[in-house]
Amino acid sequence: MLVYPFNVAYLHQHWEEIEKFLKPALDLSGVEEFNIDQLKMFISSGQWTLIAVEEDSKLCGAVVVSFSNYPNDRIAFVTAIGGKFISSRETADKFKALLKAMGATKIQGGARESVARLWKRIGFTNKQILVECKL
Repeated sequence: MLVYPFNVAYLHQHWEEIEKFLKPALDLSGVEEFNIDQLKMFISSGQWTLIAVEEDSKLCGAVVVSFSNYPNDRIAFVTAIGGKFISSRETADKFKALLKAMGATKIQGGARESVARLWKRIGFTNKQILVECKL
């Protein structure tokens, strides 16, 4: 599998294909802070990075990452992920290497329990529980 940062110049040409991976992920996640159209806007403006996964020259998965710089770390936060992506150690290692090449020192993301269990198999740990209160 090929894991690479998707060139935003081609986002609009391939959006239908990419959206079919990301929309179900957003729907399942319960994220209320942004919708699929706003996700596209964050990617197209360069604020968030789209990473694509190809198998046999065909797009098979997508992940969107936002980067935040903290005093001790550069966090790559997974904001949306869908399709065939981190289903093997090999793909996870490619993903981690790519984010490290982009300056990240840690990867974080919100996850349902089932996804957290999957990601534990590839080296992730549950660090904290996210709670919220809408004001």
